[in-house]
Amino acid sequence: MRRRTMLGFGATALVAAGAGIAVRDYRQMLDAARTAIAAAGPPRQASSRFGPQEYAEAGQGPPVLVIHGTGGGYDQGLLFAHRLIAGGFRIIAPSRFGYLGTPFPADPGPEAQADALADLLDALDLPSVAVIGGSAGAIPALALALRHPARVRALVPLVPATYVPGRPAPPPQGPVAGWIIAHGLRSDVLVWAGIRAAERRMIATLLATDPQLVDAAAPDEQARVRAILHGILPVSLKYQGLLNDARWAAAPPDFPLAAIAAPTLAISAEDDRFGTAAAARHIARSVPGAELMMLPSGGHVWVGRDAAIMDRIAAFLGTVG
Repeated sequence: MRRRTMLGFGATALVAAGAGIAVRDYRQMLDAARTAIAAAGPPRQASSRFGPQEYAEAGQGPPVLVIHGTGGGYDQGLLFAHRLIAGGFRIIAPSRFGYLGTPFPADPGPEAQADALADLLDALDLPSVAVIGGSAGAIPALALALRHPARVRALVPLVPATYVPGRPAPPPQGPVAGWIIAHGLRSDVLVWAGIRAAERRMIATLLATDPQLVDAAAPDEQARVRAILHGILPVSLKYQGLLNDARWAAAPPDFPLAAIAAPTLAISAEDDRFGTAAAARHIARSVPGAELMMLPSGGHVWVGRDAAIMDRIAAFLGTVG
């Protein structure tokens, strides 16, 4: 009996120790995510017709508005554009509706997002800028080019989660998927657990990228991908934006792309599991004079292609003045 009691105490102690390690790891990852956001640059606030608009700036040179994708914030915009910052561009990175310090208004649609971005440019006294919209951020980027054409000097939809003709609507959500969207997208604990227990699956699903590409990539590219993945935290400060993006990316607007006047460069990769290659091709075919950069591989976060993409963007922006 005494031996059983001792074994029971030992097992309890091991479980408690494991739980303690897990709690410390969770807190450390969440603290690291918050530190990364703060380190990206001190956020500022600009007024808009929808309330305060959070943004950050970095670099000097021609202004470029970088609109983040799902799970981001101003920090993701700055991360995407770090090579452009070093290459002589002034990057303005807002947090879209429901992300970090930007409130979620009654109308969070693409047109309203475009109007808020135009208000941000007014606050910064910028008549026009180049615009890069990544993933779901390409939707308001297109809306901005259509609603406020004089403000967009050049347009770069990057792995755009935008409309594709003939693509069927997604099937109705099942109860499990509905629960994950309703609850998982606001739980820091669940996202942390997913990253720790199934990082490769999270890369494959959330980042729509073959994990083997990450395994074979250079250390700096592996670090960039993991920064994007870990940067989803704290999801508790982003879930309204995430839910809104899930809605619009599932059924993107069929914008009149032929009316876009800005010089346009659409970029994607053939193996992007979100299917943005077809969206990029549609943009390139539909926008007058648009260019297309299609990569054979790289996934949704363009693994191993960051330098090539940013060099092409820099060259493209250099041609439009």
